[in-house]
Amino acid sequence: MEKQIKFEIKIPAPLSAVWGAWTTEAGARTFFAPKCRIELKPGGAYEMLFNLDAPPGEQGGEEMIVLAVQPEKMLSFTWNAPTNLPTVRGEMTHVVVYFEENTPEETLISLVHDGWGEGGEWDQAFDYFTRAWGGIVLPRLKYRFAEGPIDWENPPALGMREK
Repeated sequence: MEKQIKFEIKIPAPLSAVWGAWTTEAGARTFFAPKCRIELKPGGAYEMLFNLDAPPGEQGGEEMIVLAVQPEKMLSFTWNAPTNLPTVRGEMTHVVVYFEENTPEETLISLVHDGWGEGGEWDQAFDYFTRAWGGIVLPRLKYRFAEGPIDWENPPALGMREK
């Protein structure tokens, strides 16, 4: 079986609100990144910028694109490796986020990140994103709905484990 990162997390919010957090610029800025560009259509931008003081090309998830959209069910986009892994940075991996209503006030998110190469920087990128999705991004999504939007000047220390 292909190497994959997989996580599930229950978010204390209605499906439409969680969908909006992933699929709108205003929503993504509340948990994912302090700056972003989202064009919610196949081939549209899905850029998450984390290092705003860095030069263009080194700010984070730049030049990522939306691959597929099924409203309030699934969002898929490309993703790149961190800038400190230059050999694989230009190679795109694939993220799929599934949305499922558990109750009117709780949404189950399932995230799968695949498309990994083997060895060297690929293994480093896989380990990095296992920590990033499970220890930062998804916990911040839950925090955003439980406590409020992320304060990018003082983000919370959070974490979770891989499923």
